[in-house]
Amino acid sequence: MIKKESNNVLRKRRHDRVRKNVSGTSECPRLNVFRSNSHVFAQIIDDQNGTTLVSSSSVELKLKNGGNVEGAALVGADIAKKALASNIKKVVFDRGGYQYHGRVAALAEAARENGLEF
Repeated sequence: MIKKESNNVLRKRRHDRVRKNVSGTSECPRLNVFRSNSHVFAQIIDDQNGTTLVSSSSVELKLKNGGNVEGAALVGADIAKKALASNIKKVVFDRGGYQYHGRVAALAEAARENGLEF
């Protein structure tokens, strides 16, 4: 019997493929997105130093339903405000192997509307 690979294994394979070309520097760090069934997480990462500069999540914002598009938009707006407070204006977007659709797109659009450039 042939065993099918899980969706998360396939996502990680896609993410590795994207990460070959997407890297964050101290001048232009990487905005990484992770989504679970019930929450959305975002980090701004400097890959050269291996440090997380800014992070936000629906857990941190104490959203009752953080796993929906509205919750993702709030996380995007929050991380953009924190990034601008830390003098980070330009980032490179890392969708984490997810399709640029729904929660991932909502987070990205909210971050753009609140001042981040990517």
